[in-house]
Amino acid sequence: MMSSPPALYVAVEGPIGVGKTTLVRGLQRRLQARLVLEVVEENPFLARFYEDRERYAFQTQLFFLMSRFRQQQELLQGDLFSPGTLSDYHLMKDRIFARLTLRDDELALYERVYASLETHILKPDVLIYLNARQDVLLERIARRGRPFERDFDSAYLAELSQAYRHYFAHYDARVPLLTIDTSEIDYVTSEDPIDRIYEDVLRLAGH
Repeated sequence: MMSSPPALYVAVEGPIGVGKTTLVRGLQRRLQARLVLEVVEENPFLARFYEDRERYAFQTQLFFLMSRFRQQQELLQGDLFSPGTLSDYHLMKDRIFARLTLRDDELALYERVYASLETHILKPDVLIYLNARQDVLLERIARRGRPFERDFDSAYLAELSQAYRHYFAHYDARVPLLTIDTSEIDYVTSEDPIDRIYEDVLRLAGH
């Protein structure tokens, strides 16, 4: 009889278009975990942010922070039927975006709010960082066809990818980290990459 998978909390991070949601959906059957997916479309400021980043950055970021924090609080409640959790983001992503888009005075206020929230969230058992080439990210963003991502700012995406690389180059949190370049990985046509990632997650989690 096959044993049940361990009850793990696995969060996936990386820049826009890298394949976070696709990966957690692929891992769900293997981990038999509930999905916690970021709800991007509900942010009423996002479309305006892409049109005028400087004007709408603070409103956009603060809305995301509070929305993500509410979701993270729900993780502490648990689920008897799906003891494991897979999330296509972690709250720390909010800080990466904020440092990229906010002015100094806005960032100072944001950091005070963030610091008061981050101690009240659950730490993952494993954190997965996905990265990919710029052309791959742009192609995936175009393929999913979100209206507010039409004519996506490639310079902003390059800055965001660099911010992620910088963050994880200095990563020192006490959570096991799995780094994957997804430029040549296709989760849709082959299950093999998902199987390998699942095995790596179990190894890092000590199972």
